[in-house]
Amino acid sequence: MQAIDPSGMRALVIGNSCAGKSTFARALAANTSLPLIELDALYWEPHWQPKERSTFRREVARAIAGNCWIVVGNYSSVRDVVWPRPTMVFWLNYGFPIVFARALRRTIRRSVTGEELWNGNRESWRRSFLSSDSILWWVITTHQRRRREFAALRAANAYPALSWVEFRRPADAASFLR
Repeated sequence: MQAIDPSGMRALVIGNSCAGKSTFARALAANTSLPLIELDALYWEPHWQPKERSTFRREVARAIAGNCWIVVGNYSSVRDVVWPRPTMVFWLNYGFPIVFARALRRTIRRSVTGEELWNGNRESWRRSFLSSDSILWWVITTHQRRRREFAALRAANAYPALSWVEFRRPADAASFLR
């Protein structure tokens, strides 16, 4: 794969929940010195309360107003705001076994360590394993739908200015970052 010139780059990192989007995006931001915009950080209020839709949309629009950045996240509620602006999309398109294994490891680690995510939110055993709001359940129920959705967006060429880079294996994404 050829090297990418970060000057003027506006990148979008997408993929299923727990595919490693944030990890990839942080590494890409470090390699390119571009600012990183995490949609989860803009969306989640304390106590896992979602931000009001119009406020979220306004904050996302403000965050992507610059000429160079990396956005990580899949929020369809701001797709019309975000997707016309990037110059490229990095799609972490991994199979279910990889994504679910990552979700399980990450969820256990975060539940044990109490790692803070966004705005004071933390994953807990109860929320992760005993709740209908479980990230694990979310991964199970959305994985195939998300893959179809992103494939359809790519095939439809609704955003013709976008260059797509699709990774089917974590090793390919890691190799790209090196």
